[in-house]
This record gives sequence, structure tokens and C-alpha cells, in this order.
Amino acid sequence: MKLFQKIFTCITILSIVFLVGSNANALFGGKFKTMKSEDGNVIIPINKVNDGKAHYFKTKSKDGTIVDYFLVQSEDGVIRAAIDSCDVCYRSGKGYVQEGNVMVCTNCGRRFATDRINEIKGGCNPAPLKRLVDGENLVISMKDINSNAWYCKFK
Repeated sequence: MKLFQKIFTCITILSIVFLVGSNANALFGGKFKTMKSEDGNVIIPINKVNDGKAHYFKTKSKDGTIVDYFLVQSEDGVIRAAIDSCDVCYRSGKGYVQEGNVMVCTNCGRRFATDRINEIKGGCNPAPLKRLVDGENLVISMKDINSNAWYCKFK
């Protein structure tokens, strides 16, 4: 019986190590993809973010602050961009998660329709991040990343 328990324990431990290892990126900070600026802009291919799901990115600002932000294509087909923070809850550092067609503040629970991202500013609304479409890419100016870095200085 002891041999069976040892084998079972080993299999259990190996299974846990495998599952945690294969999901470590998701479990330990894999939410954000690091983006570097090119010629003063962050350039993201539209075909990587036009699926209606929130895509999270981070970029180092001029002062060294890591700025977290997300892109999401709303039901109207517009790709929206916002800092993963707001005027009210930024100190919590918790950001937003997507639930269907809304982004939910993980600090206070307020919900924001994706088609209102970039349209409404202030309060607990995700802080808008200017972006423009240039051919097949979405372009975010480093000037805008830098001017919004204060939202991410809670770390």
C-alpha cells in the first residue's frame, strides 16, 4: 500500500508541476505583452487585436514607468485603447477585465461598455489612450504613453 501512495504522490506532484509550468505565464503576470516603441510610436498589427477580445500591453515610458494598457474591438468594429487604470482606482493597480461586451474595474466592480471606451473620460472610466489606424496597424504615440504614465506609478 505504501508503494501505491508514493507513486500516487509522485504522479500528483508531477501533474501539478506540469500544469503550473504550462500555465505559469497566465498565472504569474502573462496578461500583458511588452511592446517597444519604434520612431516614437507603438505599432500593433490590427489583425492581432480585431477579435473582440481585450488585449493587454505594456510599454516603458520616458521616465521608466511601465504603462499598462489594453485594446479591444467593440461591437461597432472600432478598436478602442485605454490605460488599464482610471482616475479613481489607479492606486489599486488592479485594472480591468473583460466580460462579454463590457470592461469591468477589478477594484470597484463598475462596468463600462466597450463601445464607450475612448468616448468617456474621467471617474472610473478606463483612461482613454489616443490611437490611430495607419494601414494595417494601430499606432499609439509615445507622447500619449508618456503623458498617461502617472496612472501606473502605483507600483
